[in-house]
Amino acid sequence: MELFDNLVLGFATASTLWNLLFCLIGVLLGTLIGVLPGIGATATIAMLLPITFQIGDPVSSLIMLAGIYYGAQYGGSTTAILINMPGESSSAVTAIDGYQMARNGRAGSALATAAIGSFFAGTVSTVLIALFAPPLTAAALKFGSAEYFSLMVVGLVSSVALAHGSVVKALAMVVLGLLLGLVGTDVISGSPRFNFGISEYADGLNFVAVAVAVFGISEILRNLENEHERSVLIRNVSGLLPTREDFRRMAAPILRGTALGSALGILPGNGAVLASFASYTIEKRASKNPQEFGKGAIEGVAGPESANNAGAQTSFIPMLTLGIPANPVMALMIGAMIIQGIVPGPNVATEKPDLFWGIIASMWIGNLMLIILNLPLIGLWVKLLTVPYYVLFPIIMAFCSIGVYSVNSNAFDLYSVAFFGLLGYALVKLRCEPAPLLLGFVLGPPLEENLRRAMIFSRGDPTTFVTRPISAFLLLIALAVLIIVFLPSVKKKREEVFAEENT
Repeated sequence: MELFDNLVLGFATASTLWNLLFCLIGVLLGTLIGVLPGIGATATIAMLLPITFQIGDPVSSLIMLAGIYYGAQYGGSTTAILINMPGESSSAVTAIDGYQMARNGRAGSALATAAIGSFFAGTVSTVLIALFAPPLTAAALKFGSAEYFSLMVVGLVSSVALAHGSVVKALAMVVLGLLLGLVGTDVISGSPRFNFGISEYADGLNFVAVAVAVFGISEILRNLENEHERSVLIRNVSGLLPTREDFRRMAAPILRGTALGSALGILPGNGAVLASFASYTIEKRASKNPQEFGKGAIEGVAGPESANNAGAQTSFIPMLTLGIPANPVMALMIGAMIIQGIVPGPNVATEKPDLFWGIIASMWIGNLMLIILNLPLIGLWVKLLTVPYYVLFPIIMAFCSIGVYSVNSNAFDLYSVAFFGLLGYALVKLRCEPAPLLLGFVLGPPLEENLRRAMIFSRGDPTTFVTRPISAFLLLIALAVLIIVFLPSVKKKREEVFAEENT
Protein backbone atom coordinates (compact mmCIF):
# COMPACT_ATOMS: atom_id res chain seq x y z
CA MET A 1 0.00 0.00 0.00
CA GLU A 2 2.85 2.34 0.86
CA LEU A 3 4.47 1.59 -2.51
CA PHE A 4 1.22 2.48 -4.27
CA ASP A 5 1.00 5.78 -2.38
CA ASN A 6 4.61 6.57 -3.28
CA LEU A 7 3.99 5.85 -6.96
CA VAL A 8 0.91 8.08 -6.91
CA LEU A 9 3.08 10.84 -5.45
CA GLY A 10 5.72 10.18 -8.11
CA PHE A 11 3.31 10.31 -11.04
CA ALA A 12 1.60 13.38 -9.59
CA THR A 13 5.01 15.09 -9.44
CA ALA A 14 6.22 13.93 -12.85
CA SER A 15 2.90 14.73 -14.55
CA THR A 16 2.90 18.45 -13.84
CA LEU A 17 3.08 20.50 -17.03
CA TRP A 18 6.51 21.91 -16.09
CA ASN A 19 8.05 18.50 -15.36
CA LEU A 20 6.48 16.94 -18.46
CA LEU A 21 8.08 19.70 -20.51
CA PHE A 22 11.53 19.03 -19.06
CA CYS A 23 11.06 15.28 -19.49
CA LEU A 24 10.24 15.89 -23.16
CA ILE A 25 13.26 18.18 -23.56
CA GLY A 26 15.46 15.55 -21.93
CA VAL A 27 14.40 12.59 -24.07
CA LEU A 28 14.49 14.60 -27.30
CA LEU A 29 17.90 16.05 -26.48
CA GLY A 30 19.10 12.61 -25.42
CA THR A 31 17.96 11.11 -28.71
CA LEU A 32 19.62 13.96 -30.60
CA ILE A 33 23.02 13.54 -28.96
CA GLY A 34 22.67 9.76 -29.29
CA VAL A 35 22.06 10.22 -33.02
CA LEU A 36 25.05 12.55 -33.49
CA PRO A 37 28.11 10.28 -33.10
CA GLY A 38 30.96 11.62 -31.03
CA ILE A 39 29.11 13.68 -28.42
CA GLY A 40 27.65 11.19 -25.95
CA ALA A 41 25.39 11.40 -22.92
CA THR A 42 28.20 11.89 -20.41
CA ALA A 43 29.68 14.91 -22.19
CA THR A 44 26.25 16.42 -22.83
CA ILE A 45 25.07 16.07 -19.23
CA ALA A 46 28.38 17.51 -18.03
CA MET A 47 27.89 20.51 -20.30
CA LEU A 48 24.29 20.96 -19.14
CA LEU A 49 25.09 20.95 -15.42
CA PRO A 50 25.25 24.79 -15.31
CA ILE A 51 21.72 24.98 -16.74
CA THR A 52 20.36 22.86 -13.89
CA PHE A 53 21.55 25.58 -11.52
CA GLN A 54 19.62 28.18 -13.51
CA ILE A 55 16.44 26.07 -13.71
CA GLY A 56 16.19 26.20 -9.94
CA ASP A 57 13.77 23.31 -9.42
CA PRO A 58 15.84 20.18 -8.63
CA VAL A 59 13.02 17.80 -9.63
CA SER A 60 12.72 19.29 -13.13
CA SER A 61 16.51 19.43 -13.53
CA LEU A 62 17.08 15.80 -12.61
CA ILE A 63 14.11 14.58 -14.67
CA MET A 64 15.65 16.31 -17.69
CA LEU A 65 19.13 14.86 -17.07
CA ALA A 66 17.69 11.37 -16.57
CA GLY A 67 15.77 11.72 -19.85
CA ILE A 68 18.98 12.68 -21.65
CA TYR A 69 20.71 9.56 -20.36
CA TYR A 70 18.17 6.91 -21.32
CA GLY A 71 17.16 8.87 -24.43
CA ALA A 72 20.76 8.68 -25.64
CA GLN A 73 20.68 4.89 -25.34
CA TYR A 74 17.77 4.93 -27.79
CA GLY A 75 19.31 7.49 -30.15
CA GLY A 76 22.58 5.60 -30.33
CA SER A 77 20.83 2.68 -32.01
CA THR A 78 19.66 4.90 -34.89
CA THR A 79 23.18 5.68 -36.08
CA ALA A 80 24.32 2.14 -35.40
CA ILE A 81 21.60 0.80 -37.70
CA LEU A 82 21.65 3.45 -40.43
CA ILE A 83 25.35 4.31 -40.82
CA ASN A 84 27.14 1.58 -38.84
CA MET A 85 28.43 4.19 -36.40
CA PRO A 86 27.07 3.76 -32.84
CA GLY A 87 26.21 7.06 -31.20
CA GLU A 88 26.73 5.43 -27.79
CA SER A 89 29.29 2.81 -26.82
CA SER A 90 26.44 0.62 -25.53
CA SER A 91 25.03 0.54 -29.10
CA ALA A 92 28.23 -0.79 -30.63
CA VAL A 93 26.90 -4.36 -30.67
CA THR A 94 23.62 -3.23 -32.24
CA ALA A 95 25.54 -2.08 -35.31
CA ILE A 96 26.67 -5.62 -36.12
CA ASP A 97 23.27 -6.95 -37.14
CA GLY A 98 21.28 -3.71 -37.24
CA TYR A 99 23.36 -2.30 -40.08
CA GLN A 100 23.11 -5.57 -42.01
CA MET A 101 19.32 -5.48 -41.60
CA ALA A 102 19.36 -1.95 -43.06
CA ARG A 103 21.49 -3.08 -45.99
CA ASN A 104 18.98 -5.89 -46.58
CA GLY A 105 16.15 -3.35 -46.84
CA ARG A 106 14.87 -3.90 -43.27
CA ALA A 107 16.00 -0.66 -41.61
CA GLY A 108 12.44 0.04 -40.45
CA SER A 109 12.13 -3.34 -38.73
CA ALA A 110 15.52 -2.90 -37.06
CA LEU A 111 14.63 0.56 -35.73
CA ALA A 112 11.21 -0.65 -34.53
CA THR A 113 12.81 -3.64 -32.80
CA ALA A 114 15.23 -1.34 -31.00
CA ALA A 115 12.37 0.94 -29.94
CA ILE A 116 10.13 -1.88 -28.69
CA GLY A 117 12.96 -3.56 -26.79
CA SER A 118 14.00 -0.26 -25.26
CA PHE A 119 10.46 0.57 -24.14
CA PHE A 120 9.84 -2.85 -22.61
CA ALA A 121 13.20 -2.85 -20.82
CA GLY A 122 12.64 0.70 -19.59
CA THR A 123 9.21 -0.20 -18.21
CA VAL A 124 10.46 -3.30 -16.39
CA SER A 125 13.51 -1.55 -14.94
CA THR A 126 11.32 1.32 -13.72
CA VAL A 127 9.19 -1.22 -11.84
CA LEU A 128 12.33 -2.80 -10.39
CA ILE A 129 13.57 0.57 -9.17
CA ALA A 130 10.22 1.20 -7.49
CA LEU A 131 10.32 -2.24 -5.83
CA PHE A 132 13.93 -2.39 -4.68
CA ALA A 133 14.75 1.24 -3.93
CA PRO A 134 12.71 1.51 -0.68
CA PRO A 135 14.22 -1.57 1.08
CA LEU A 136 17.72 -0.55 0.02
CA THR A 137 17.09 2.94 1.36
CA ALA A 138 15.85 1.52 4.68
CA ALA A 139 18.95 -0.67 4.96
CA ALA A 140 21.26 2.23 4.11
CA LEU A 141 19.76 4.34 6.90
CA LYS A 142 21.24 1.83 9.37
CA PHE A 143 24.76 2.32 7.99
CA GLY A 144 27.33 4.12 10.12
CA SER A 145 30.46 5.94 8.99
CA ALA A 146 32.51 2.72 8.80
CA GLU A 147 29.91 1.02 6.59
CA TYR A 148 29.67 4.02 4.27
CA PHE A 149 33.45 4.17 3.93
CA SER A 150 33.61 0.47 3.04
CA LEU A 151 30.70 0.80 0.59
CA MET A 152 32.49 3.61 -1.23
CA VAL A 153 35.66 1.51 -1.38
CA VAL A 154 33.62 -1.25 -3.06
CA GLY A 155 32.27 1.29 -5.55
CA LEU A 156 35.71 2.59 -6.45
CA VAL A 157 37.27 -0.87 -6.75
CA SER A 158 34.34 -2.07 -8.88
CA SER A 159 34.78 0.90 -11.20
CA VAL A 160 38.37 -0.22 -11.70
CA ALA A 161 37.23 -3.79 -12.38
CA LEU A 162 34.70 -2.71 -15.01
CA ALA A 163 36.96 -0.15 -16.70
CA HIS A 164 38.74 -1.15 -19.89
CA GLY A 165 42.45 -1.53 -20.52
CA SER A 166 45.18 -1.50 -17.90
CA VAL A 167 44.16 -2.16 -14.29
CA VAL A 168 47.07 -0.06 -13.07
CA LYS A 169 45.95 2.93 -15.17
CA ALA A 170 42.38 2.59 -13.91
CA LEU A 171 43.64 2.52 -10.31
CA ALA A 172 45.80 5.56 -11.03
CA MET A 173 42.75 7.42 -12.34
CA VAL A 174 40.83 6.64 -9.15
CA VAL A 175 43.73 7.87 -7.01
CA LEU A 176 44.05 11.04 -9.11
CA GLY A 177 40.33 11.67 -8.69
CA LEU A 178 40.60 11.18 -4.92
CA LEU A 179 43.52 13.63 -4.77
CA LEU A 180 41.58 16.24 -6.75
CA GLY A 181 38.71 15.81 -4.31
CA LEU A 182 41.04 16.73 -1.42
CA VAL A 183 41.78 20.19 -2.82
CA GLY A 184 40.17 22.96 -0.77
CA THR A 185 39.56 23.02 2.96
CA ASP A 186 40.16 20.31 5.56
CA VAL A 187 36.83 18.84 6.65
CA ILE A 188 37.84 18.66 10.32
CA SER A 189 40.22 21.55 10.99
CA GLY A 190 38.93 23.97 8.36
CA SER A 191 42.45 24.85 7.22
CA PRO A 192 43.25 25.21 3.48
CA ARG A 193 45.15 22.40 1.77
CA PHE A 194 46.51 21.47 -1.67
CA ASN A 195 45.27 24.69 -3.29
CA PHE A 196 48.75 26.08 -4.14
CA GLY A 197 47.77 29.38 -2.58
CA ILE A 198 44.99 29.97 -5.12
CA SER A 199 42.11 31.55 -3.24
CA GLU A 200 39.56 30.45 -5.85
CA TYR A 201 40.23 26.85 -4.81
CA ALA A 202 39.46 27.50 -1.13
CA ASP A 203 36.16 25.62 -1.48
CA GLY A 204 37.65 22.94 -3.67
CA LEU A 205 37.69 22.41 -7.41
CA ASN A 206 34.52 23.40 -9.23
CA PHE A 207 32.75 20.13 -10.00
CA VAL A 208 30.99 21.59 -13.05
CA ALA A 209 34.23 22.92 -14.51
CA VAL A 210 36.05 19.60 -14.02
CA ALA A 211 33.18 17.53 -15.40
CA VAL A 212 32.64 19.75 -18.45
CA ALA A 213 36.36 19.78 -19.17
CA VAL A 214 37.21 16.12 -18.66
CA PHE A 215 34.20 14.79 -20.56
CA GLY A 216 33.07 17.68 -22.76
CA ILE A 217 36.15 19.58 -23.95
CA SER A 218 38.42 16.54 -24.17
CA GLU A 219 35.73 14.70 -26.17
CA ILE A 220 35.51 17.63 -28.60
CA LEU A 221 39.28 17.61 -29.10
CA ARG A 222 39.29 13.86 -29.68
CA ASN A 223 36.42 14.05 -32.18
CA LEU A 224 38.10 16.84 -34.13
CA GLU A 225 41.12 14.62 -34.48
CA ASN A 226 39.06 11.72 -35.84
CA GLU A 227 36.36 13.65 -37.77
CA HIS A 228 35.37 12.17 -41.09
CA GLU A 229 32.43 12.45 -43.46
CA ARG A 230 29.43 10.29 -42.67
CA SER A 231 27.54 8.51 -45.41
CA VAL A 232 23.91 7.65 -44.71
CA LEU A 233 22.90 4.36 -46.27
CA ILE A 234 19.12 4.76 -45.89
CA ARG A 235 17.43 8.12 -46.39
CA ASN A 236 13.79 6.99 -46.55
CA VAL A 237 12.87 4.52 -43.82
CA SER A 238 9.69 2.48 -44.25
CA GLY A 239 8.19 -0.71 -42.84
CA LEU A 240 8.37 0.35 -39.19
CA LEU A 241 5.85 -2.28 -38.08
CA PRO A 242 7.57 -5.63 -37.44
CA THR A 243 5.97 -8.78 -38.84
CA ARG A 244 4.48 -11.55 -36.71
CA GLU A 245 7.63 -13.60 -37.30
CA ASP A 246 9.75 -10.65 -36.11
CA PHE A 247 7.73 -10.44 -32.90
CA ARG A 248 8.14 -14.17 -32.35
CA ARG A 249 11.91 -14.00 -32.78
CA MET A 250 12.44 -10.86 -30.69
CA ALA A 251 10.30 -11.83 -27.67
CA ALA A 252 12.76 -14.10 -25.87
CA PRO A 253 15.85 -11.92 -26.56
CA ILE A 254 14.02 -8.88 -25.18
CA LEU A 255 13.13 -10.76 -22.00
CA ARG A 256 16.67 -12.10 -21.55
CA GLY A 257 18.27 -8.75 -22.36
CA THR A 258 16.00 -6.94 -19.90
CA ALA A 259 16.82 -9.37 -17.10
CA LEU A 260 20.56 -9.24 -17.79
CA GLY A 261 20.69 -5.45 -18.13
CA SER A 262 18.64 -4.91 -14.98
CA ALA A 263 21.14 -6.95 -12.97
CA LEU A 264 24.35 -5.56 -14.48
CA GLY A 265 23.19 -1.93 -14.45
CA ILE A 266 23.44 -1.80 -10.66
CA LEU A 267 27.16 -2.63 -10.75
CA PRO A 268 29.63 0.27 -10.56
CA GLY A 269 31.40 0.89 -13.86
CA ASN A 270 29.34 0.92 -17.04
CA GLY A 271 26.66 -1.73 -16.73
CA ALA A 272 24.80 -0.66 -19.88
CA VAL A 273 27.84 -1.33 -22.09
CA LEU A 274 28.69 -4.59 -20.33
CA ALA A 275 25.06 -5.73 -20.56
CA SER A 276 24.77 -5.12 -24.32
CA PHE A 277 27.94 -7.08 -25.09
CA ALA A 278 26.95 -9.92 -22.74
CA SER A 279 23.44 -10.05 -24.22
CA TYR A 280 24.77 -10.40 -27.76
CA THR A 281 27.02 -13.28 -26.67
CA ILE A 282 24.12 -15.03 -24.93
CA GLU A 283 21.76 -14.61 -27.88
CA LYS A 284 24.33 -16.00 -30.30
CA ARG A 285 24.85 -19.06 -28.11
CA ALA A 286 21.12 -19.56 -27.48
CA SER A 287 20.15 -19.23 -31.14
CA LYS A 288 19.34 -22.29 -33.23
CA ASN A 289 20.85 -20.44 -36.20
CA PRO A 290 24.03 -18.76 -34.89
CA GLN A 291 25.33 -18.46 -38.46
CA GLU A 292 22.76 -15.67 -39.06
CA PHE A 293 24.45 -13.39 -36.54
CA GLY A 294 26.50 -10.74 -38.27
CA LYS A 295 24.27 -11.03 -41.35
CA GLY A 296 21.12 -9.32 -40.04
CA ALA A 297 19.72 -11.42 -37.18
CA ILE A 298 16.91 -9.55 -35.44
CA GLU A 299 17.89 -11.19 -32.14
CA GLY A 300 21.21 -9.34 -32.37
CA VAL A 301 19.28 -6.06 -32.18
CA ALA A 302 16.50 -6.96 -29.73
CA GLY A 303 18.69 -8.42 -26.97
CA PRO A 304 21.46 -5.80 -26.74
CA GLU A 305 19.07 -2.84 -27.09
CA SER A 306 16.89 -4.17 -24.27
CA ALA A 307 19.96 -4.87 -22.15
CA ASN A 308 21.58 -1.45 -22.51
CA ASN A 309 18.35 0.42 -21.74
CA ALA A 310 17.60 -1.73 -18.70
CA GLY A 311 21.20 -1.27 -17.52
CA ALA A 312 21.01 2.49 -17.98
CA GLN A 313 17.91 2.81 -15.83
CA THR A 314 18.75 0.39 -13.01
CA SER A 315 22.02 2.30 -12.55
CA PHE A 316 19.80 4.87 -10.81
CA ILE A 317 19.20 2.45 -7.92
CA PRO A 318 22.55 2.86 -6.08
CA MET A 319 22.58 6.59 -6.91
CA LEU A 320 19.12 7.25 -5.47
CA THR A 321 19.32 4.91 -2.48
CA LEU A 322 22.97 5.03 -1.38
CA GLY A 323 24.37 8.13 -3.03
CA ILE A 324 26.92 5.91 -4.81
CA PRO A 325 27.32 6.51 -8.57
CA ALA A 326 27.34 3.37 -10.72
CA ASN A 327 28.86 5.20 -13.71
CA PRO A 328 30.07 8.68 -14.76
CA VAL A 329 26.55 9.84 -15.64
CA MET A 330 25.31 8.97 -12.16
CA ALA A 331 28.30 10.85 -10.74
CA LEU A 332 27.15 13.88 -12.73
CA MET A 333 23.60 13.39 -11.44
CA ILE A 334 24.97 13.46 -7.89
CA GLY A 335 26.85 16.64 -8.80
CA ALA A 336 23.57 18.15 -10.02
CA MET A 337 21.95 17.28 -6.69
CA ILE A 338 24.82 18.88 -4.78
CA ILE A 339 24.53 22.04 -6.92
CA GLN A 340 20.86 22.20 -5.89
CA GLY A 341 21.81 21.88 -2.21
CA ILE A 342 20.64 18.27 -1.84
CA VAL A 343 22.84 15.80 0.04
CA PRO A 344 22.84 12.51 -1.93
CA GLY A 345 22.12 9.34 0.00
CA PRO A 346 19.31 7.40 1.66
CA ASN A 347 17.87 10.50 3.31
CA VAL A 348 16.70 11.77 -0.09
CA ALA A 349 13.79 9.28 -0.07
CA THR A 350 12.51 10.54 3.29
CA GLU A 351 13.42 14.21 3.05
CA LYS A 352 12.63 14.71 -0.67
CA PRO A 353 10.03 12.04 -1.55
CA ASP A 354 8.68 14.12 -4.44
CA LEU A 355 12.17 14.20 -5.99
CA PHE A 356 12.86 10.52 -5.32
CA TRP A 357 9.57 9.16 -6.66
CA GLY A 358 9.17 11.89 -9.28
CA ILE A 359 12.38 10.76 -11.01
CA ILE A 360 11.26 7.12 -10.91
CA ALA A 361 7.82 7.91 -12.38
CA SER A 362 9.32 10.18 -15.03
CA MET A 363 11.35 7.26 -16.41
CA TRP A 364 8.21 5.43 -17.50
CA ILE A 365 6.70 8.62 -18.92
CA GLY A 366 9.97 9.37 -20.74
CA ASN A 367 10.15 5.89 -22.27
CA LEU A 368 6.56 6.28 -23.49
CA MET A 369 7.48 9.64 -25.04
CA LEU A 370 10.46 8.03 -26.77
CA ILE A 371 8.48 5.33 -28.51
CA ILE A 372 5.62 7.67 -29.48
CA LEU A 373 7.75 10.55 -30.75
CA ASN A 374 10.95 9.12 -32.11
CA LEU A 375 9.80 6.59 -34.70
CA PRO A 376 7.84 9.29 -36.60
CA LEU A 377 10.91 11.55 -36.34
CA ILE A 378 13.28 9.06 -37.98
CA GLY A 379 13.43 11.23 -41.12
CA LEU A 380 14.60 14.21 -39.06
CA TRP A 381 17.30 12.17 -37.32
CA VAL A 382 18.53 10.89 -40.69
CA LYS A 383 18.97 14.48 -41.94
CA LEU A 384 20.83 15.48 -38.78
CA LEU A 385 23.34 12.68 -39.40
CA THR A 386 24.76 14.69 -42.29
CA VAL A 387 25.67 17.72 -40.12
CA PRO A 388 29.51 17.97 -40.09
CA TYR A 389 31.18 18.09 -36.71
CA TYR A 390 33.18 21.25 -37.51
CA VAL A 391 29.84 23.09 -37.55
CA LEU A 392 28.81 21.71 -34.17
CA PHE A 393 31.96 22.08 -32.10
CA PRO A 394 32.22 25.93 -31.96
CA ILE A 395 28.60 26.08 -30.75
CA ILE A 396 29.30 23.42 -28.13
CA MET A 397 32.47 25.17 -26.93
CA ALA A 398 30.68 28.50 -26.55
CA PHE A 399 27.79 26.82 -24.77
CA CYS A 400 30.21 25.11 -22.35
CA SER A 401 32.04 28.36 -21.53
CA ILE A 402 28.86 30.38 -20.95
CA GLY A 403 27.37 27.62 -18.82
CA VAL A 404 30.42 27.18 -16.58
CA TYR A 405 30.79 30.91 -16.08
CA SER A 406 27.11 31.31 -15.19
CA VAL A 407 27.35 28.99 -12.16
CA ASN A 408 29.61 31.20 -10.04
CA SER A 409 30.15 34.19 -12.37
CA ASN A 410 33.85 33.51 -11.90
CA ALA A 411 36.19 33.83 -14.87
CA PHE A 412 38.75 31.65 -13.08
CA ASP A 413 36.50 28.63 -13.68
CA LEU A 414 37.14 29.04 -17.42
CA TYR A 415 40.88 28.63 -16.81
CA SER A 416 40.05 25.44 -14.91
CA VAL A 417 38.02 24.22 -17.87
CA ALA A 418 40.92 24.86 -20.24
CA PHE A 419 43.43 23.10 -17.98
CA PHE A 420 41.32 20.05 -17.21
CA GLY A 421 40.14 19.83 -20.83
CA LEU A 422 43.75 19.46 -21.96
CA LEU A 423 44.39 17.05 -19.08
CA GLY A 424 41.38 14.94 -20.12
CA TYR A 425 42.59 14.87 -23.72
CA ALA A 426 46.07 13.85 -22.60
CA LEU A 427 44.59 11.04 -20.50
CA VAL A 428 42.64 9.78 -23.53
CA LYS A 429 45.80 9.80 -25.63
CA LEU A 430 47.56 7.85 -22.87
CA ARG A 431 44.68 5.34 -23.03
CA CYS A 432 43.50 6.18 -19.52
CA GLU A 433 39.74 6.18 -18.97
CA PRO A 434 38.51 9.42 -17.36
CA ALA A 435 35.43 7.71 -15.83
CA PRO A 436 37.23 6.31 -12.74
CA LEU A 437 38.77 9.76 -12.24
CA LEU A 438 35.35 11.39 -12.01
CA LEU A 439 34.04 8.69 -9.67
CA GLY A 440 37.07 9.20 -7.43
CA PHE A 441 36.58 12.97 -7.53
CA VAL A 442 32.90 12.68 -6.54
CA LEU A 443 33.41 10.04 -3.85
CA GLY A 444 36.67 11.50 -2.48
CA PRO A 445 35.20 14.07 -0.05
CA PRO A 446 32.51 11.77 1.47
CA LEU A 447 35.04 8.91 1.58
CA GLU A 448 37.45 11.04 3.59
CA GLU A 449 34.69 12.42 5.80
CA ASN A 450 33.37 8.97 6.71
CA LEU A 451 36.89 7.61 7.22
CA ARG A 452 37.83 10.34 9.66
CA ARG A 453 34.46 10.29 11.40
CA ALA A 454 34.71 6.52 11.92
CA MET A 455 38.22 6.94 13.33
CA ILE A 456 37.01 9.67 15.72
CA PHE A 457 34.12 7.52 16.94
CA SER A 458 36.49 4.57 17.49
CA ARG A 459 39.09 6.81 19.18
CA GLY A 460 41.65 6.12 16.48
CA ASP A 461 41.19 2.36 16.33
CA PRO A 462 41.38 1.26 12.64
CA THR A 463 40.02 -2.19 13.47
CA THR A 464 36.55 -0.63 13.59
CA PHE A 465 36.33 -1.25 9.83
CA VAL A 466 36.80 -5.02 10.23
CA THR A 467 35.06 -5.60 13.56
CA ARG A 468 31.74 -4.22 12.30
CA PRO A 469 30.16 -7.11 10.30
CA ILE A 470 28.70 -5.13 7.38
CA SER A 471 31.85 -3.06 6.95
CA ALA A 472 34.06 -6.14 7.07
CA PHE A 473 31.86 -7.93 4.51
CA LEU A 474 32.02 -4.99 2.10
CA LEU A 475 35.81 -4.75 2.44
CA LEU A 476 36.10 -8.48 1.71
CA ILE A 477 34.08 -7.94 -1.48
CA ALA A 478 36.40 -5.10 -2.50
CA LEU A 479 39.47 -7.26 -1.82
CA ALA A 480 38.04 -10.18 -3.80
CA VAL A 481 37.26 -7.95 -6.78
CA LEU A 482 40.76 -6.46 -6.67
CA ILE A 483 42.35 -9.92 -6.61
CA ILE A 484 40.24 -11.07 -9.55
CA VAL A 485 41.15 -8.12 -11.78
CA PHE A 486 44.84 -8.74 -11.18
CA LEU A 487 44.64 -12.39 -12.29
CA PRO A 488 46.78 -12.80 -15.44
CA SER A 489 43.94 -14.26 -17.53
CA VAL A 490 41.56 -11.43 -16.59
CA LYS A 491 44.19 -8.75 -17.26
CA LYS A 492 44.94 -10.24 -20.68
CA LYS A 493 41.26 -10.39 -21.62
CA ARG A 494 40.70 -6.76 -20.54
CA GLU A 495 43.57 -5.55 -22.69
CA GLU A 496 42.35 -7.59 -25.69
CA VAL A 497 38.85 -6.07 -25.43
CA PHE A 498 40.31 -2.58 -25.05
CA ALA A 499 42.50 -3.11 -28.13
CA GLU A 500 39.52 -4.32 -30.17
CA GLU A 501 37.42 -1.29 -29.17
CA ASN A 502 40.17 1.10 -30.21
CA THR A 503 40.92 -0.41 -33.60
